[in-house]
Amino acid sequence: MRSQVATHPRLLADIGGTHARFAIQNHQAETLSHLAVYKCAQFETLERCIKQYLADHRPQRPVAGAMGIATQIMGDWVSMSNNTWAFSTAELKAALAFEQLLIINDFTALALSLPDLVGTDLYCIQPGRAVPGSPLALIGPGTGLGVSGLFTDQQGSLVAISGEGGHVTLSADNQLEVAVVESLKRRFGHASAERALSGQGLINLYQALCAIENRTCEQLQSHDIVARAQLQSDQNCTMALNLFFAFLGSTCGNLALTLGARGGIFIGGGIVPGMLPALERSQFLSRYLQKGRYRDYLRQIPIHVITAGVSPALIGAGRALDKAAHAHQSC
Repeated sequence: MRSQVATHPRLLADIGGTHARFAIQNHQAETLSHLAVYKCAQFETLERCIKQYLADHRPQRPVAGAMGIATQIMGDWVSMSNNTWAFSTAELKAALAFEQLLIINDFTALALSLPDLVGTDLYCIQPGRAVPGSPLALIGPGTGLGVSGLFTDQQGSLVAISGEGGHVTLSADNQLEVAVVESLKRRFGHASAERALSGQGLINLYQALCAIENRTCEQLQSHDIVARAQLQSDQNCTMALNLFFAFLGSTCGNLALTLGARGGIFIGGGIVPGMLPALERSQFLSRYLQKGRYRDYLRQIPIHVITAGVSPALIGAGRALDKAAHAHQSC
C-alpha cells in the first residue's frame, strides 16, 4: 500500500473553450467556496488564469487539484480543441506546487456529477421512467459539443465515458438537411455533429442556409441568430435554430440507443439552458423519438436539461480526484 496523498484543500476547475470556472473545497464533502468565473481569452495560459484566481481570492493554499478540460486527454500534454491553451500536466502541477493534479475531460467530470443533481438543478423535457442502475447519457452544446455517459460497474463504482462523441458524423433526415450537411462537408471536409451543435455550429447552420439560397450572409453571432429567430425577423435565422434543435434531437436519440441510456438523458452546455421555451416549441422531441421500432423505447427515457447555477463539473472533478487518490493508496 502506498502512502496517503493529500487531496485537501483542493482546487477544482471546469475549463471550457470560453470560460474557466474555479472553486475551492477545504475538506471532504464540504460545500464549495470561492466560486469564480474567468474569461479564457483574457489569459495567455491556464497557469496564469489559475494564479490570478488564487491571487484574487486568497484561499487556504490548495495542495491538490482536479480539472475538467474541454478537450481529449491523451497523456501529459494537453492542447485544448476550442481554445489556444496548451500545457504539460506535470509542469503545471510543479508550477502550482500541488501534491496531486488530475486532468480529465470536462464532460467526463460533468457525467460524474449527474447523481448529485437534484430537482432544482434540472428542467424536465420528457418525464419518462428511469430504470435504476442503467446507463445515463450526457450531451451538451457550448463552445464545442461535449458527449459522455455514466455507468455503474460491478463493484458499484461510477464510471464515466471519456470519448469524443461530438465529432461523430452529422446525419440528415430530409432534403434541406442533406443540402446543409453537404454545405458543411464542402467547407470543413467532415460534417461533424459539433459543426452544427455548438455556438459556432449555429452560425455555421445560418451560413449554410445563406449559401444554399445564394444569399450574402450577415456577420451574425450565435446570440444574434437566436434573437432574430425568436422575433421571427429573419427567415434564415429561424430555420437555423429549427435545424439546431432537430439535429440535437436526432443526435440525442442516437446517443440514447448507443448507450442503452435507460437511466436518463441529460443536456448540459451553455446554450440550451438559455433557450428552454424555444426547445419546448421545437422539433427536438419529435426528432428524438423518430427511431422507428424503438420509438416507445425512447419515450420511456427521462430527458432533462441541466440548469444548475454552479457548474456541476466542479463536483464531478472532485469525485474523480477522490477515486484516483483511493486507487493510489490501494496500490
